Amino acid sequence: MEHVPVLLKEAVDGLAVKKGGRYVDGTFGRGGHAREIVRRGGEVLGIDRDDAAVAAAGDLKVVKGNHGEIERIVHEHGWDEVDGVLLDLGVSSPQLDEAGRGFSFLRDGPLDMRMDRSGGVTAADLVNFESAERLEEIFRAWGEEPRARQIAKAILRARDERGMRFERTLQLADFIGGLLGRRSGHHPATRVFQALRMEVNDEMGGLKRALEGGMKVLKPGGRFAIITFESLTDRVVKKFFADHVGRMRSLQQGGEEWVGEEPRAVAVTRKAVVAGEDEVNLNARSRSAKLRVIEKA
Repeated sequence: MEHVPVLLKEAVDGLAVKKGGRYVDGTFGRGGHAREIVRRGGEVLGIDRDDAAVAAAGDLKVVKGNHGEIERIVHEHGWDEVDGVLLDLGVSSPQLDEAGRGFSFLRDGPLDMRMDRSGGVTAADLVNFESAERLEEIFRAWGEEPRARQIAKAILRARDERGMRFERTLQLADFIGGLLGRRSGHHPATRVFQALRMEVNDEMGGLKRALEGGMKVLKPGGRFAIITFESLTDRVVKKFFADHVGRMRSLQQGGEEWVGEEPRAVAVTRKAVVAGEDEVNLNARSRSAKLRVIEKA
Protein backbone atom coordinates (compact mmCIF):
# COMPACT_ATOMS: atom_id res chain seq x y z
CA MET A 1 0.00 0.00 0.00
CA GLU A 2 1.24 3.48 -0.84
CA HIS A 3 2.00 5.52 2.27
CA VAL A 4 -0.60 8.24 2.74
CA PRO A 5 0.53 11.00 5.12
CA VAL A 6 -1.99 11.46 7.90
CA LEU A 7 -3.43 14.91 8.69
CA LEU A 8 -1.23 16.35 5.96
CA LYS A 9 -2.91 19.73 5.56
CA GLU A 10 -3.65 20.13 9.26
CA ALA A 11 -0.08 19.35 10.33
CA VAL A 12 1.61 21.60 7.78
CA ASP A 13 -0.93 24.37 8.41
CA GLY A 14 -0.09 24.03 12.09
CA LEU A 15 3.56 24.71 11.35
CA ALA A 16 2.63 28.01 9.65
CA VAL A 17 5.35 27.44 7.05
CA LYS A 18 7.24 30.55 5.98
CA LYS A 19 9.13 30.88 2.72
CA GLY A 20 12.78 30.29 3.45
CA GLY A 21 12.00 28.92 6.91
CA ARG A 22 13.87 25.94 8.28
CA TYR A 23 11.94 22.85 9.37
CA VAL A 24 12.84 19.46 10.80
CA ASP A 25 10.77 16.40 9.96
CA GLY A 26 12.01 14.10 12.70
CA THR A 27 10.11 11.06 11.41
CA PHE A 28 10.53 11.43 7.64
CA GLY A 29 8.91 8.14 6.62
CA ARG A 30 8.10 8.46 2.93
CA GLY A 31 8.31 12.25 3.03
CA GLY A 32 4.70 13.28 2.48
CA HIS A 33 4.72 16.01 5.11
CA ALA A 34 8.24 17.14 4.20
CA ARG A 35 7.38 17.55 0.52
CA GLU A 36 4.34 19.65 1.40
CA ILE A 37 6.55 21.90 3.56
CA VAL A 38 8.94 22.31 0.63
CA ARG A 39 6.03 23.00 -1.71
CA ARG A 40 5.05 25.88 0.56
CA GLY A 41 8.54 27.34 0.45
CA GLY A 42 10.22 25.83 3.49
CA GLU A 43 13.60 24.12 3.72
CA VAL A 44 13.47 20.67 5.32
CA LEU A 45 15.95 18.49 7.15
CA GLY A 46 14.55 14.99 7.50
CA ILE A 47 15.53 12.38 10.07
CA ASP A 48 14.67 8.69 9.96
CA ARG A 49 16.23 5.53 11.39
CA ASP A 50 14.86 3.36 8.57
CA ASP A 51 17.32 2.82 5.71
CA ALA A 52 14.42 2.37 3.27
CA ALA A 53 13.05 5.79 4.19
CA VAL A 54 16.43 7.46 3.72
CA ALA A 55 16.88 5.71 0.37
CA ALA A 56 13.46 6.93 -0.80
CA ALA A 57 14.16 10.58 0.04
CA GLY A 58 15.04 11.56 -3.51
CA ASP A 59 16.17 15.18 -3.68
CA LEU A 60 15.26 15.94 -0.07
CA LYS A 61 17.93 16.14 2.63
CA VAL A 62 17.45 13.21 5.01
CA VAL A 63 19.95 11.83 7.51
CA LYS A 64 19.80 8.46 9.19
CA GLY A 65 19.18 8.85 12.87
CA ASN A 66 16.67 8.82 15.70
CA HIS A 67 14.44 11.82 16.36
CA GLY A 68 15.67 11.57 19.93
CA GLU A 69 18.97 12.95 18.57
CA ILE A 70 17.30 15.95 16.97
CA GLU A 71 19.36 18.59 18.78
CA ARG A 72 22.69 17.03 17.78
CA ILE A 73 21.60 16.37 14.19
CA VAL A 74 20.31 19.91 13.68
CA HIS A 75 23.53 21.44 14.96
CA GLU A 76 25.72 19.06 12.94
CA HIS A 77 23.75 20.14 9.89
CA GLY A 78 24.87 23.71 10.57
CA TRP A 79 21.54 25.05 11.79
CA ASP A 80 21.47 26.87 15.14
CA GLU A 81 17.68 26.96 15.40
CA VAL A 82 14.63 26.14 13.30
CA ASP A 83 11.19 27.52 12.52
CA GLY A 84 9.34 24.28 13.06
CA VAL A 85 9.60 20.65 14.14
CA LEU A 86 7.24 17.89 13.00
CA LEU A 87 6.97 14.39 14.43
CA ASP A 88 4.61 11.79 12.94
CA LEU A 89 4.91 8.96 15.43
CA GLY A 90 2.99 6.34 13.49
CA VAL A 91 4.47 3.29 11.78
CA SER A 92 4.46 3.94 8.06
CA SER A 93 2.32 1.93 5.66
CA PRO A 94 5.39 0.42 3.92
CA GLN A 95 6.69 -0.79 7.30
CA LEU A 96 3.33 -2.35 8.18
CA ASP A 97 2.70 -3.80 4.75
CA GLU A 98 6.13 -5.37 4.26
CA ALA A 99 5.80 -8.76 5.96
CA GLY A 100 9.55 -9.07 6.35
CA ARG A 101 9.64 -6.16 8.79
CA GLY A 102 7.56 -8.08 11.31
CA PHE A 103 5.36 -5.20 12.49
CA SER A 104 1.99 -6.64 11.54
CA PHE A 105 0.06 -9.51 13.12
CA LEU A 106 -1.95 -9.76 9.89
CA ARG A 107 0.98 -10.83 7.67
CA ASP A 108 3.39 -13.66 8.28
CA GLY A 109 6.98 -12.62 8.60
CA PRO A 110 9.97 -12.81 10.94
CA LEU A 111 9.23 -11.48 14.43
CA ASP A 112 11.57 -8.50 14.02
CA MET A 113 9.97 -5.03 14.45
CA ARG A 114 13.24 -3.07 14.31
CA MET A 115 12.88 0.27 12.54
CA ASP A 116 16.67 0.31 12.20
CA ARG A 117 17.66 -3.16 11.08
CA SER A 118 21.39 -2.53 11.39
CA GLY A 119 21.45 -3.78 14.99
CA GLY A 120 19.69 -4.20 18.30
CA VAL A 121 17.34 -6.78 19.74
CA THR A 122 14.33 -8.05 17.84
CA ALA A 123 10.84 -8.79 19.09
CA ALA A 124 11.74 -12.49 18.86
CA ASP A 125 14.68 -11.92 21.20
CA LEU A 126 12.35 -10.41 23.79
CA VAL A 127 9.66 -13.06 23.54
CA ASN A 128 12.10 -15.96 23.57
CA PHE A 129 14.56 -14.88 26.23
CA GLU A 130 13.03 -12.35 28.64
CA SER A 131 11.54 -13.47 31.96
CA ALA A 132 7.81 -13.64 32.57
CA GLU A 133 8.10 -10.66 34.89
CA ARG A 134 9.88 -8.55 32.27
CA LEU A 135 7.43 -9.52 29.52
CA GLU A 136 4.52 -8.64 31.78
CA GLU A 137 6.12 -5.27 32.46
CA ILE A 138 6.58 -4.59 28.74
CA PHE A 139 3.04 -5.63 27.81
CA ARG A 140 1.53 -3.59 30.63
CA ALA A 141 3.69 -0.46 30.27
CA TRP A 142 3.78 -0.06 26.49
CA GLY A 143 0.68 -1.96 25.42
CA GLU A 144 -1.55 -1.15 28.38
CA GLU A 145 -2.57 -4.79 28.13
CA PRO A 146 -4.83 -5.72 31.08
CA ARG A 147 -4.05 -9.43 30.65
CA ALA A 148 -0.29 -8.89 30.54
CA ARG A 149 0.49 -11.40 33.30
CA GLN A 150 -1.66 -14.13 31.74
CA ILE A 151 0.03 -13.69 28.36
CA ALA A 152 3.55 -13.53 29.78
CA LYS A 153 3.09 -16.67 31.87
CA ALA A 154 1.59 -18.55 28.92
CA ILE A 155 4.59 -17.63 26.77
CA LEU A 156 6.97 -18.89 29.46
CA ARG A 157 5.06 -22.16 29.82
CA ALA A 158 5.17 -22.68 26.07
CA ARG A 159 8.91 -22.01 26.06
CA ASP A 160 9.80 -24.07 29.13
CA GLU A 161 7.37 -26.97 28.93
CA ARG A 162 6.89 -27.37 25.19
CA GLY A 163 10.20 -26.03 23.92
CA MET A 164 8.50 -23.45 21.71
CA ARG A 165 10.43 -20.66 20.05
CA PHE A 166 8.49 -17.75 18.66
CA GLU A 167 10.04 -16.74 15.33
CA ARG A 168 7.10 -15.63 13.14
CA THR A 169 4.49 -12.90 13.50
CA LEU A 170 1.48 -15.08 12.80
CA GLN A 171 2.82 -17.74 15.15
CA LEU A 172 2.76 -15.26 18.05
CA ALA A 173 -0.51 -13.66 16.95
CA ASP A 174 -2.24 -17.04 16.69
CA PHE A 175 -0.84 -18.10 20.06
CA ILE A 176 -2.26 -15.00 21.76
CA GLY A 177 -5.53 -15.34 19.86
CA GLY A 178 -5.89 -18.93 21.00
CA LEU A 179 -5.12 -17.95 24.57
CA LEU A 180 -7.45 -14.97 24.84
CA GLY A 181 -10.07 -15.47 22.18
CA ARG A 182 -11.57 -12.54 20.30
CA ARG A 183 -13.64 -10.41 22.66
CA SER A 184 -13.95 -7.25 20.61
CA GLY A 185 -13.35 -5.86 17.16
CA HIS A 186 -9.61 -5.62 17.81
CA HIS A 187 -7.27 -8.55 17.29
CA PRO A 188 -6.26 -9.88 20.73
CA ALA A 189 -2.58 -9.50 19.83
CA THR A 190 -2.88 -5.76 19.06
CA ARG A 191 -1.60 -4.49 22.41
CA VAL A 192 1.20 -7.05 22.66
CA PHE A 193 2.51 -6.19 19.20
CA GLN A 194 2.38 -2.48 20.05
CA ALA A 195 4.28 -3.10 23.28
CA LEU A 196 6.98 -5.19 21.61
CA ARG A 197 7.44 -2.62 18.85
CA MET A 198 7.78 0.21 21.35
CA GLU A 199 10.27 -1.73 23.48
CA VAL A 200 12.38 -2.90 20.53
CA ASN A 201 12.69 0.66 19.22
CA ASP A 202 12.83 2.48 22.60
CA GLU A 203 10.00 4.62 21.29
CA MET A 204 9.12 6.24 24.59
CA GLY A 205 12.71 7.08 25.42
CA GLY A 206 13.20 8.50 21.93
CA LEU A 207 10.02 10.54 22.19
CA LYS A 208 11.00 12.10 25.50
CA ARG A 209 14.43 13.05 24.14
CA ALA A 210 12.82 14.41 20.97
CA LEU A 211 10.44 16.59 22.98
CA GLU A 212 13.28 18.13 24.97
CA GLY A 213 15.57 18.48 21.96
CA GLY A 214 12.83 19.85 19.74
CA MET A 215 12.04 22.63 22.18
CA LYS A 216 15.73 23.54 22.42
CA VAL A 217 16.24 23.93 18.66
CA LEU A 218 13.03 25.89 18.05
CA LYS A 219 13.48 29.63 17.70
CA PRO A 220 11.02 31.95 19.45
CA GLY A 221 7.84 31.86 17.39
CA GLY A 222 8.75 28.42 16.03
CA ARG A 223 6.14 25.70 16.11
CA PHE A 224 6.19 22.09 17.29
CA ALA A 225 3.63 19.75 15.67
CA ILE A 226 3.23 16.12 16.74
CA ILE A 227 0.93 13.41 15.41
CA THR A 228 0.34 10.43 17.70
CA PHE A 229 -1.54 7.18 17.16
CA GLU A 230 -1.63 5.55 20.61
CA SER A 231 -3.21 6.90 23.77
CA LEU A 232 0.04 6.29 25.64
CA THR A 233 2.16 8.53 23.43
CA ASP A 234 -0.60 11.11 23.12
CA ARG A 235 -0.74 11.48 26.91
CA VAL A 236 3.01 12.08 27.05
CA VAL A 237 2.85 14.73 24.31
CA LYS A 238 -0.24 16.36 25.81
CA LYS A 239 1.39 16.66 29.24
CA PHE A 240 4.71 17.96 27.86
CA PHE A 241 2.95 20.62 25.80
CA ALA A 242 0.66 21.57 28.68
CA ASP A 243 3.61 21.91 31.04
CA HIS A 244 5.30 24.37 28.68
CA VAL A 245 2.10 26.30 27.99
CA GLY A 246 1.67 26.49 31.75
CA ARG A 247 -1.05 28.40 33.56
CA MET A 248 -1.62 31.60 35.50
CA ARG A 249 -1.76 31.25 39.28
CA SER A 250 -3.38 33.81 41.57
CA LEU A 251 -1.17 35.31 44.27
CA GLN A 252 -2.32 35.86 47.85
CA GLN A 253 -1.08 39.44 47.74
CA GLY A 254 -3.02 40.07 44.55
CA GLY A 255 -2.25 39.68 40.90
CA GLU A 256 -1.08 36.46 39.30
CA GLU A 257 2.01 34.72 37.99
CA TRP A 258 2.75 32.22 35.26
CA VAL A 259 3.61 28.67 36.37
CA GLY A 260 5.07 26.14 33.96
CA GLU A 261 8.16 24.64 32.36
CA GLU A 262 10.68 26.77 30.49
CA PRO A 263 10.87 27.55 27.65
CA ARG A 264 7.36 28.94 27.67
CA ALA A 265 4.97 28.09 24.84
CA VAL A 266 1.54 29.05 23.56
CA ALA A 267 -1.06 26.47 22.56
CA VAL A 268 -1.90 26.58 18.84
CA THR A 269 -4.38 23.69 19.09
CA ARG A 270 -6.57 23.91 22.19
CA LYS A 271 -7.48 20.25 21.82
CA ALA A 272 -6.24 17.45 19.63
CA VAL A 273 -7.01 17.72 15.92
CA VAL A 274 -8.37 14.46 14.47
CA ALA A 275 -8.96 13.21 10.96
CA GLY A 276 -12.25 14.05 9.32
CA GLU A 277 -14.68 11.48 8.01
CA ASP A 278 -13.42 11.81 4.42
CA GLU A 279 -9.82 11.12 5.43
CA VAL A 280 -10.79 8.17 7.61
CA ASN A 281 -12.78 6.69 4.71
CA LEU A 282 -9.75 7.05 2.44
CA ASN A 283 -7.17 5.94 5.00
CA ALA A 284 -8.40 3.82 7.90
CA ARG A 285 -5.06 4.25 9.69
CA SER A 286 -5.88 7.91 10.26
CA ARG A 287 -8.75 6.97 12.58
CA SER A 288 -6.62 7.03 15.74
CA ALA A 289 -4.39 9.98 14.76
CA LYS A 290 -4.22 13.05 16.98
CA LEU A 291 -2.37 16.27 16.15
CA ARG A 292 -1.19 18.75 18.78
CA VAL A 293 0.71 21.99 18.07
CA ILE A 294 2.39 24.59 20.27
CA GLU A 295 4.41 27.73 19.52
CA LYS A 296 7.55 28.61 21.43
CA ALA A 297 7.12 32.00 23.10
